[in-house]
Amino acid sequence: MYTYTNFLLFGIYPYIALAVFVFVSIVRFNRDQYNWRSGSSQLLRKRQLFWGSNLFHFGILIVFLGHLVGLLTPIEVFDAIGISHSFKQIMAIVVGGVAGIACFIGLTLLIHRRLFDSRIRATSSFSDIFILLLLYVQLILGLLTILVSVGHLDGEEMVRFMTWAQMIVTFQGGAADLLIDTHPLFKLHLFFGLTVFLVFPFT
Repeated sequence: MYTYTNFLLFGIYPYIALAVFVFVSIVRFNRDQYNWRSGSSQLLRKRQLFWGSNLFHFGILIVFLGHLVGLLTPIEVFDAIGISHSFKQIMAIVVGGVAGIACFIGLTLLIHRRLFDSRIRATSSFSDIFILLLLYVQLILGLLTILVSVGHLDGEEMVRFMTWAQMIVTFQGGAADLLIDTHPLFKLHLFFGLTVFLVFPFT
């Protein structure tokens, strides 16, 4: 049963989430692109919006690019240019940690602004609040995985996730088997990350 659930979550669910993300994004862009945004509140609490938005976008951009490059670049490329698995792991912890904290502070400001200012709350839809809270949970999980990662400074755990991601995007079977015995925090982080892709086009 555990193996079957693992297969569904990390062998099937990634394709469902990514397929929905791509298909619904294309449909919404073609049919409803001018309404694909959150309710405007730029005139309210400008200072909090400035710091929250800039810290969030700075952090999320680095985190996203770090995950994209870090997971999808073949490990042979890093080996060829002399970057060891251990060094890559430490860089991921340091850069990801700094960017993640910046993103966390920014997102905290944005969520506080949207939830606790009655005027801004009135302009917010359920989907606006839901995606912010989902990102918040995902970000906290990501920061918590750093505490686990410091116990794997040899980089082999990181290589396992790289292999999983590359097997998923190249449609190779058996990818989910790589994650059977990984730490639950990593699994939660992956699941919520995929869920962000799944629900984002609907928000």
